[in-house]
Amino acid sequence: MSETTIDHDAIVADWIAAANSHDAARFVAFFAENAVLDDPSVGEAFEGHEGVGRYFDSYFIGYNTQTRLASTEPRDDILHVEVDFTGDFPGGQTGGTFDVTFAGDRFAHVRADLI
Repeated sequence: MSETTIDHDAIVADWIAAANSHDAARFVAFFAENAVLDDPSVGEAFEGHEGVGRYFDSYFIGYNTQTRLASTEPRDDILHVEVDFTGDFPGGQTGGTFDVTFAGDRFAHVRADLI
């Protein structure tokens, strides 16, 4: 019997591709039903698919944000993700991080922040 390994790096790369496509349903599908996306840079935690969808609409679609994956690093029980953002927000570019906790192949908790 072989053990199935989930490739979290590949999941994150696919998630960023979904974000760059500005397809909200595709972006939200990476999250577990009861997931939380906590973003201190905007001062709010977004709960469940509805909340994550609001976050995506506001900060990705609303600012025409494009995301480039810079690196991933496993840290204890999270995957630390560094990205670069460009878009129609003040300054036009910035760095960011996502600390992702997985539930199988879905995101259970994401802490997002700007660098």
